[in-house]
Amino acid sequence: MATISYLNADKFKLLPLSLPSLCSCPCRFASSQSLILHRRFSKLTYIPLVFTRRRPVFQFSQNGFLPHRRVIRAVAQAEPDRLDEGNAEKVLGHTQDLILESQQKVGQFKNRIIFGIGIGIAAGGVVLAGGWVFTVTFAAAVFAGAREYFELVRSRGITEGMTPPPRYVSQACSIICALMPVFIMYHGHIDVSVTSAAFVVAMALLLQRGNPRFAQLSSAIFGLFYCGYLPCFWVKLRCGLAAPALNTRLGATWPVFLGGQAHWTVGLVATLISISSIIAADTFAFLGGKTFGRTPLTSISPKKTWEGTIIGFCGCILTSVMLSKVFSWPTSLFSAMAFGVLNFFGSVFGDLTESMIKRDAGVKDSGSLIPGHDQYPMIIIAST
Repeated sequence: MATISYLNADKFKLLPLSLPSLCSCPCRFASSQSLILHRRFSKLTYIPLVFTRRRPVFQFSQNGFLPHRRVIRAVAQAEPDRLDEGNAEKVLGHTQDLILESQQKVGQFKNRIIFGIGIGIAAGGVVLAGGWVFTVTFAAAVFAGAREYFELVRSRGITEGMTPPPRYVSQACSIICALMPVFIMYHGHIDVSVTSAAFVVAMALLLQRGNPRFAQLSSAIFGLFYCGYLPCFWVKLRCGLAAPALNTRLGATWPVFLGGQAHWTVGLVATLISISSIIAADTFAFLGGKTFGRTPLTSISPKKTWEGTIIGFCGCILTSVMLSKVFSWPTSLFSAMAFGVLNFFGSVFGDLTESMIKRDAGVKDSGSLIPGHDQYPMIIIAST
């Protein structure tokens, strides 16, 4: 079993030595030993350093530990009577916890990338297919989103301040939300259907056993509007705008057995640009906030910053303009920028609405189906 030595860096002075001097140093450490140097830091309580000869080591920074590819040796000038070996195991355990946490963050980031690529490919194929393929797939996504919403409403954080609707009402509302995109695809409008559904839900809540509460009615009606009615605009956008995008160069080379140039409609191009710009806004805002974020945006979501929001705004407009050049729609630069601005403000409003619901529910992440991605509510609100 390897012998571990523990030193306090505040008590000892490190000698800057080069690799040749280390090789000739008579006090260098054996291959079976490790040295842990430990000192206090301004942002972290302890910064343990692990030096070993046989294994890759970890170098420290303000952001945490990073794997190092080379072996590092260190020599410390210390007084034998001031060595403190009693806390060596404690420091080593703390180091292992930090390393494990760093590995978990790396794993989450990889999952975010993998699922993001998969979502992008699948969503692009569904949007290109259009018609009932797009409608049925979108209805399934609406059903999943509605269930997530009503589970948040029934969570412990919200129920402490209100009475949630009964479970059978929540399940019925989720089914109604999923049927709304199908109705709008079949009939072309759902105004009467939404009014009828809201009336049925209100009567079911009023006739339930016990004392009906206004909070039950308001949360259920808002769920029908937020998770059911608003997503239907995506079906109207994708399938309703059937005018061909004649200026799109991709349509001229599109295979005839897949619909030819007539398949590339204004609705298809607008849907692709909208979804891409909204996801770009979220991605740029996330990366910009992580890198430059200093000023909080709002108390609703403390992690969101003005710097990240501005960078997301620029990324959204840039994506909208670039895709407008690719698809030749909109034809003017001003229209493309205005389209990006509308998508951005819709996405921010949807993101903050979701953050407000999650904050009241006392949960960190509402998405359990797709790890690391919460663009669904932003796309819902941006559809208006």
